[in-house]
Amino acid sequence: IYKQAVVSTQSTGPNMNYQGGKAYGQKLARQEEALDDINKQFLASGTYDDVEDLEERLVQYKAQFIRFDLDCSGDIDEMEMKQMLEKLEQPKTHLEIRKMIQQVDTTDKGTIAYPDFLIMMLGGKNSVLRMILLFEEKAKPKPKPTGIAKKMSLHDLGIRPEMAQHLG
Repeated sequence: IYKQAVVSTQSTGPNMNYQGGKAYGQKLARQEEALDDINKQFLASGTYDDVEDLEERLVQYKAQFIRFDLDCSGDIDEMEMKQMLEKLEQPKTHLEIRKMIQQVDTTDKGTIAYPDFLIMMLGGKNSVLRMILLFEEKAKPKPKPTGIAKKMSLHDLGIRPEMAQHLG
């Protein structure tokens, strides 16, 4: 249904090196454009019109996908998935990761393409990976209180009265 934009990972010249700097920035920009095109296809399809804040969610999911697609290939492979889950403190074995990928992979490449990722995140696939990613979204740290801290007594600090005599 959705055309997948392919982001080339091969060099185009004899001395092209995509390890960083300007070339990496250009590659990342091409990937973002390709993912934006896929987002536009999802918006135009009408399939997910009932999803609340669809456009905003697609922007969030694109950022999430880019964060996990470490090589900017346009797919999340086993190693990228493993690293992602470890960062989320949800480490899995290679076999578990393969099973998670198989749950959402419609291309049979053994990777998660961006359209598959979107279908999964928008509710088309109820997978373990989706649950972990949604949990991560909800588990983001809450803002810490600001301002002057309340005055604490020695008791609040866990200091017994008999010990307080020796502090003075």
